[in-house]
Amino acid sequence: MKIRDCFTTIYYNSIWGRTIIHPILQLRNFLIPLERRLKMRFFRRLGYRLNLIEPKSLNEKIQWLKVHDRSELHVQCADKYKVRNYVKEKVGSEYLIPLVYNTKNPQNIDPRKLPNYPFIIKNNHDSGGVTIVWDKKSLDWEELTKKLKRQLNYVYDYGKGEWQYKQIEPRIVIEKLLLDKRGKVPSDFKFHVMNGTVAFIQVDIERETNHKRNLYNPEWDLLPCLWMYENGESIKKPENLHEMITLAEKLAEGFIFVRVDFYNVENKIYFGEMTFHPASGFKKFLPEDWDFKFGELLELPGKSD
Repeated sequence: MKIRDCFTTIYYNSIWGRTIIHPILQLRNFLIPLERRLKMRFFRRLGYRLNLIEPKSLNEKIQWLKVHDRSELHVQCADKYKVRNYVKEKVGSEYLIPLVYNTKNPQNIDPRKLPNYPFIIKNNHDSGGVTIVWDKKSLDWEELTKKLKRQLNYVYDYGKGEWQYKQIEPRIVIEKLLLDKRGKVPSDFKFHVMNGTVAFIQVDIERETNHKRNLYNPEWDLLPCLWMYENGESIKKPENLHEMITLAEKLAEGFIFVRVDFYNVENKIYFGEMTFHPASGFKKFLPEDWDFKFGELLELPGKSD
């Protein structure tokens, strides 16, 4: 495990994260202005200097959006619980994953009242902090309750500039776990919508076992680049691709840039989440020129490439 991954695990899943690491990060964020922090992290992660005056690459433009593009609607749509109302109003409740339960207090969760089918437990205010429950009888609920308490107290943005997560009132959300006909978690289709139009599509494959990722254009041609993960097996063009693109663009109305996620289970579409700063704008594309190719597709207010 990389040092960075160890740090993240300790921060979110141990008492040391709250008592030692979190205060240090808060002090650092107070002493170092946001733009300076972004530039330091950007150079360290990507190897070239961040230009916030005339951003060119996609990663640069994501940093610009963190600083300049903010609204209450961003907060609602980043909230994995409140976004459900937004989706219902924009495209209809039929695209929502069935909600099992939600609460602000993990001690309110009564396993006896939860379903016997698999479900997923997640926080509404962070990224990646999920627990998949295949069999509720085999789970250590006491330990899970402690973990959820810790997670509710943390802010996902610890210096990366993803301001919207600080505004979300923490909550635990329990949803039915979607499974395909093989009994596996289905692939995740992520639509990167720029200025109201889908620019490219990210497909995450076998996330629970051997994470792979393919990038496609809207016509479903595989793009010759990598982003964080190696390519996986070729994915057949979904029969309902046009519907997913239409839904993504509908949900993205009014936003400069947003990633809209769907699960596609036997041609039934389910909304996943909306993300405004994918990978926080700190992950390399290979070859690097794809960072700039995608950047050319995104027009920022008052900017022209």
